[in-house]
Amino acid sequence: MKQFRFREWEVYKDAQKLLSRIITLTKSLPREYRFELGSQLNRSGLSIVLNIAEGSGKESDKELNKYLDISLGSAYETLACLDALLQNSLIEKGEFTTLQGYLADICTQLGSFKRKVKKEL
Repeated sequence: MKQFRFREWEVYKDAQKLLSRIITLTKSLPREYRFELGSQLNRSGLSIVLNIAEGSGKESDKELNKYLDISLGSAYETLACLDALLQNSLIEKGEFTTLQGYLADICTQLGSFKRKVKKEL
């Protein structure tokens, strides 16, 4: 197995870009939201990235698929956090739409990747 193969995967690169945008966003949140909702948003975004990376180091495709599932769940959690920000007027609609688009792309990539891995089982 190629070492650190996840760094070549487009889904990993896109998840890293999303995480950078999320970190920038949470830094701009009012202080009272930064430590609860902002922290949760950072953790869920980071979880997308970390589970892709961790899964790539597993011995079997079945294990990789499990981590891709977790990453997909974290993407949904990230969107729920963004929904909460939007509902409370803590994010501009345009920024929300952009981040939601990134998440949709990442979810599509993860779903395709999972199907490909499952076929190889």
